[in-house]
Amino acid sequence: MSVPAAGGEKRGSLSQGLEALLSGHILEGRLRGGEKLPTESALMREHRVSRAVVREAMSRLQAAGMVETRHGIGTFVRGSALSLGAFIDPATIGIITDSLAIMEFRIGLEVEAAGLAAQRRTPDQLGELRALLDQLGQAAISVNDRAALDFQFHLNIVRATGHHYIVNTLLNLGEVIIPRSRLDSARLFHDEPLHYEQRMQSEHEQIYQAIFNQDVECARCYAPSSS
Repeated sequence: MSVPAAGGEKRGSLSQGLEALLSGHILEGRLRGGEKLPTESALMREHRVSRAVVREAMSRLQAAGMVETRHGIGTFVRGSALSLGAFIDPATIGIITDSLAIMEFRIGLEVEAAGLAAQRRTPDQLGELRALLDQLGQAAISVNDRAALDFQFHLNIVRATGHHYIVNTLLNLGEVIIPRSRLDSARLFHDEPLHYEQRMQSEHEQIYQAIFNQDVECARCYAPSSS
């Protein structure tokens, strides 16, 4: 079964369709925990979609905690994707649901913001982003400080757009957009804290490099970070 490829559909609709298809396969058990997903190229061929569509769908699945990407190896179904209820404190379910809703909102906002930032960033703004990344890469940082730096990193990206409506939207949301400010994200998805932080740092590096290179398409692909 492939994603409908009507010519008038936007990339967002196609990525949502691919996400729904793959998440359905996971929930039905057709893709099991620990199983490797097809490569980007294979998914592009099978579903007749672009690389950007595949990457957006993967980012959505990552944000939902259903898959994880192991750099240089591939993307795998998380073993816990079908049994979250077995280890989540009921008191946190509302926060988790809200955090996922925020992630969906962020995807729409930050995809376009990253693309604009890649086009419009100044050397000074690049320097500020690099400095924040270097701070985030330090090991001896508290969870609260890391969340604050994470928010500042995303805020600096949207400031590089020069678009005051986008900036004001992010400022109004504040650190609530950073899941780690409300949840122990690493423990929630059975990830080692160090591995989780390394993955987040790698994703931030990819966004930065795309903006540095003024690669609009890559910046948009990497923007929906799960941090």
